[in-house]
Parts: sequence; C-alpha cells; structure tokens
Amino acid sequence: MRLSKTHLKTLREAPSDAVLESHKLLVRANMIRQEAAGLYMFPKLGYRTIRKVEQIVREEMDYIDCQEVYMPHVNPAELWQETGRWYAYGPELWRIKDRNGNDFILNPTCEEMFTDFVRKEWSSYKELPFSLYHIQFKYRDESRPRYGLLRTREFIMKDAYSFDATEEDLHTAYMRQYHAYEKVFTRCGLDYRIVEADNGPIGGSKSHEFSALSDWGESDILYCDECGMAATVERAECSDEAPVKEEMQPTEVVFTPGTKTIEDVCNYLKLPVEKSIKALMFTTYDTDLNPKDNVVCFVRGDRQLNMTKLVNALDIPAHYIEFADEDIMGPITGSVAGFTGPIGLKNCIVVVDSELVGTVNMCAGANKEDHHMLGVCYGRDYKGDIVTDIKELQEGDPCPHCGKPVKFRRGIEVGQIFKLGLKYSESMNATFKDENGEDHPYWMGCYGIGVSRTMQAVVEQHHDDKGIIWPLSVAPYHVIVTVIKSQDETQLNLAYDIEKKLEAMGVEVMVDDRDERPGVKFNDADLIGIPIRITVGKLAGEGKVEYKLRREDDHEVMSAEEAIAKAKALVDLEGDGRYLFKNLSEETLNAH
Repeated sequence: MRLSKTHLKTLREAPSDAVLESHKLLVRANMIRQEAAGLYMFPKLGYRTIRKVEQIVREEMDYIDCQEVYMPHVNPAELWQETGRWYAYGPELWRIKDRNGNDFILNPTCEEMFTDFVRKEWSSYKELPFSLYHIQFKYRDESRPRYGLLRTREFIMKDAYSFDATEEDLHTAYMRQYHAYEKVFTRCGLDYRIVEADNGPIGGSKSHEFSALSDWGESDILYCDECGMAATVERAECSDEAPVKEEMQPTEVVFTPGTKTIEDVCNYLKLPVEKSIKALMFTTYDTDLNPKDNVVCFVRGDRQLNMTKLVNALDIPAHYIEFADEDIMGPITGSVAGFTGPIGLKNCIVVVDSELVGTVNMCAGANKEDHHMLGVCYGRDYKGDIVTDIKELQEGDPCPHCGKPVKFRRGIEVGQIFKLGLKYSESMNATFKDENGEDHPYWMGCYGIGVSRTMQAVVEQHHDDKGIIWPLSVAPYHVIVTVIKSQDETQLNLAYDIEKKLEAMGVEVMVDDRDERPGVKFNDADLIGIPIRITVGKLAGEGKVEYKLRREDDHEVMSAEEAIAKAKALVDLEGDGRYLFKNLSEETLNAH
C-alpha cells in the first residue's frame, strides 16, 4: 500500500473532549473518527486493526469448534418480551418501531435471538454439545458516551452461546471459552487480569470479566496476591468483622444539633466511626416505572454501600431504583433526613448489612431532627427484612478468602463470560429430546468480546509520547518503508523493490512515498505505530537502508536484503501473537 495513493490525515492536536491517551492517539492517527456522540467510523488503518482483532477471535473460536453465524442487528420485541428483558433491560435498550408500529430493538446482546434460532433448528441430544458465535455491531443508548471506543452507543462485539445437556457439560463449555479468551487477549498483546464479575442484566449464576489493566479503566478490580482472589468491586465479597463482645446498654436519645453526616455525629459524640450505623434511603419502581417500595439500607458507619449487591438483594434491575426524596419519604416511613435510624421505621423494606448482625451499643439516627440514639443493639431493638452483604470491599480490607489486605487496580473490560444456566431456555421453551424422547431445556452460556474496545485497550497499554506502538499481531501493517526523497528514482525503486519482495513473503507493507518533508514522515510513522520501519535514503545507491523497530530507540544500517530478512523473521515469530503463549499456563495451552 502506497501512501501517495491513500488518504491519511493525521492531526497534531487531539480533540478537546479526549481524555485517554489511547483515544487521542487513535483520532490523531486517523484510525477512528467520531460522527456523533458515541458513534465512530473506522478509516482504512483503523479498520485493518479491527479486522486483525476479529481474525484472532475467529481463529480461537473456530479452534474450539464454535460455529460462526450472522444474526440481524434488529430483533422483534416479542423475543425480548418472552424473557422479560423488554421491561427489565433498562433505558440503554434501543427501542424502535417500523412503519406499521411494530416494536423492535437494536441488539445490545443476542441471547434471545440465538435461543430462538436453536429452538427452531435443533431438537436432539445427538447434536449436543454445540456453540455458536457471530461478530457484529451492537447498540446501547448510553446516556454519557465517553472515552473514545470504551463507552459508545454502537460498538463491535463477538458474542458466543453454548448449548449443553447438563450443568456439568456447561462448565466444560465455559472453561473452553475461558481458555480461548486467554489466548485471544494474549495474542493481542494485552496485560490483563481475569476477575469474578457480577452478571448484571445478562443474568445467570457465574461470570468472569477479562480486564486489560489501565489506570484509566472504568472497571474497578480488587485482588489478593496471597491467594489469587480477584473480583470486580461490584462482585467482591466482604468478610464481616466480628462484633465487639460487650454488655448491652439501654438505648438513649441524645441531642446532636446539625450532625447530618456520620463524621459529624461521631466527632460530636467522640465515638469511633465503626460504632455508628449509616442509613441510605431509596425508592424502587415496578415494570411501568411507577413508585413501588421505599427501601432503607443500613451499613456500619465506616463502610460504603455496594449498589450492585443491593439491587441483587432486592432482585430488581439497576434502573428500577434511585435515591429517595427524603422530604417525601420521611412522613411515609417515619424517617428524618440526616437522622434516620432503624428503630420505629414503617412502610418500607429494611435492608441490613450482615456485618451489623450481633452488634450492640451502636449509634444510629433517632428519626428525630437533631437527635441520635445510643445503645442500639441488633435483634433487641431492630431487625432487617433482608439481611445480607451489601457493603463494598475496599483497598486494604481483609481478603474474604485468606484475610490478607486486598489491592486495587483499574482495568478496561474487554471480555466477559457468563453461565446462563436455564434462564433463557426455560423462559423461551428451548428444549431438546433425550434418548427416551423426553424434553429438557438447554444449559446455556454466553461469551462476549468487545472487539473495538480491545483495539483501544491495546493502544492504552502500548504507546509513548510519540504515538502508538502496535504489537505485530494487530498492527494495520507490519512494515512501513519511508522514502526520504520521493523525487529520487533510486530511492523510490529500492523502496518499491523492498515492498514487492516482502509482500511476496506474506509481509504487509505500506510505503510512505508522499511528497513530504522527512520529519513529517517520521512523525507520522511514530504516530501510526507500524512495528517495523525501513528507511530508504541517501545510501539507496549502495543498496543500504536503516532498519528500526518502533518499540526501540536505536536503528541499524544494513543492506536492503538483510532488512527484508530481519523483517520477515520477526513477522514469522510475532505476526500472529502466538509466540506469547509461552507466558500462558500449561492448563490453558492443553485445554482443548
């Protein structure tokens, strides 16, 4: 590919709304272009990398006998109404109508469509197990698209679905996908961590997230170096600290003027924060988004509420709950904004964090303006309608498995896998007949990879102050041949000869033969991040060139033939990313 015949419009400055370096560099390198909020197009170089990521995904899916199909982007509402997700999925579900007033959605994910396909096409246990996948655009009507390709309204995703006869077989399928994902992200050159995750609106019983480590990631990860525990903040379990053993004291209402926060009241009463009870008030809604229940949650004063755990405990979608208007809720429940406590509440669901069970002589709101109550004891003075872990594990807290302090990292979610169980097969009556002719629902799993997210995650981890540093496996081209003087026939002829010979060997080459200053060409080469640069300049008459790797500072002068051989050897070694498998476990390499 010759740049003199190709559109390339690099930018010196990044757009003002770009925060992440990866977003800035992809725009500046003319690899993505925003058309509207959360909607991007991919010019030639960016689209070539997208296809490289897709190819790696395809190869690893095909290796585990996952069959590729292609589904429509538009689904009829009836399928989503069968599973209840038409109502439960939330405002991100992009609903549309056709000219006849029929309801449809733009796919955010494809469980319903695949389940419908399987129930129409498969019927016998003899065809099990099997799995299907496709790669297509998905749509989510994000309220705040941001961070380039990391939070968009249209994105490229691979999603796969496994269908098995038993729960044990589902586990086998799940682990095959798990190990295939390890290979995909390793081949893409990502430094990632696998963590337990919440299932969210997809549902099911178990999930793992593959998170590319990044200080700017939106996925918060907690992990333990001692025992290997790793989970997203939403999913991470917390160990309950044992309550202090002391004799119960009688309750006492005390005057605490203007102390509406935990810190204020504990300072005023000279109490440790862990001897206080924090209240949080919510309103929930039903499927028609009408107010349904008032909810008051209680956690220890030094703890933070985990909203994901709360909505799971209430068994409602996340968008069916919001912080309450305390002025409206107060007269209904008997609470008082800033002074809410667990004693004497009415007309509400009381959710108590499991760590409060057994605590005595705590400080809580007295449900009276400017007053708190001392001596509050769980069991004697109040109980919860729901008692469960609703607190957030934080950095430095003891690991729930081994007790060592946990650590915190951020990451970019690039993939997630789920054990769906019978959720979709039962609700959609997708069954197979066993050897006795009896019907059974499929045990299902689903498995997603954010292809466009992966592209940006690679850039987030592989760049410097000059631009992108693509791993060979996902680079738009393997080699860039930079011609110093495009009017010099000797230089041009040598560059074109290098291009021809490398392409004959299967090496992807772009030649910068534009009529531009050398500095412009070098800057663009660094910005675009092509892994190997061969510079043809004043030594062309002697058949010599400069050979340089983007990831290294030094360059070498050598013959063109030597440069061709070195480039070919490196592409053979690193071109598909499989050489990185040496970093994977034997279990992963032998998983299939």
